[in-house]
Amino acid sequence: MADNNYQPPKVWTWDSESGGSWANINRPTAGATHEATLPIGKHPLQLYSLGTPNGQKVTILLEELLALGEQGAEYDAYLIAISEGAQFSSGFVAVNPNSKIPALMDHSATPPIRVFESGSILLYLAEKFGHFLPQSLAARTEALNWLFWLQGAAPYLGGGFGHFYHYAPVKIEYAINRFTMEVKRQLDLLNRQLQDHRYIAGDEYSIADMAIWPWYGNLVQGLQYEAGEFLDVKSYPHLLRWALEIAERPAVKRGSIVNKTRGEPGKQLAERHDASDFDGLSIG
Repeated sequence: MADNNYQPPKVWTWDSESGGSWANINRPTAGATHEATLPIGKHPLQLYSLGTPNGQKVTILLEELLALGEQGAEYDAYLIAISEGAQFSSGFVAVNPNSKIPALMDHSATPPIRVFESGSILLYLAEKFGHFLPQSLAARTEALNWLFWLQGAAPYLGGGFGHFYHYAPVKIEYAINRFTMEVKRQLDLLNRQLQDHRYIAGDEYSIADMAIWPWYGNLVQGLQYEAGEFLDVKSYPHLLRWALEIAERPAVKRGSIVNKTRGEPGKQLAERHDASDFDGLSIG
């Protein structure tokens, strides 16, 4: 039960047991905790990730690029088990000093280029291959507006609402109400945007859609935090229409299960190293 008489101490100290089921994936210091080398596969693009919404953004884009015939987008996707602290290895920290998935190494460059932060990876790949980012200044800017909106909005949905509504060891009414209000506002914003546009940034499918769908598309389909009824997601029909349309894209079906180890059998692919890895899976 929440302590309504809690007063913050003069100096905060870390209690690793106070954060609930995900307490062990964070700590108040940066840097590596142990030595471990990351594997390197046969493709130029090496992705180190997990099938969370942030990880799905990148694998969806890579699968969309491959669907267009961009063979240079072939990739190895290695699983980073964040519940076991793999994100704190020396190898992973060298790619992403912030110890968060996803992280990408592009070995087609000399020296190899590291790319971390999911939004940065989306922008890097879209520019590298020349797809899913409009060419005109106005349309490109609109797509980037929504990409950067997502980067700022998702922490409210995941770190705020998702944590206090679904993961927190105690239910705190004030925290749930505070973050629910913001998430409902975000859902309304997207619903209004999609009332007059097929896709998030207009009439062109872009990295903005790929960034937003794993978070808000999954949420309104009832696949995130078991919160569909609580948030009354059916009251956002334009957002739901968009979410269902994106969900039917073959590349989205593939990309959304890469580095996934939970959920329906046949809809998980812990690691991806070749297109044939999807053979036999029930992904439609």
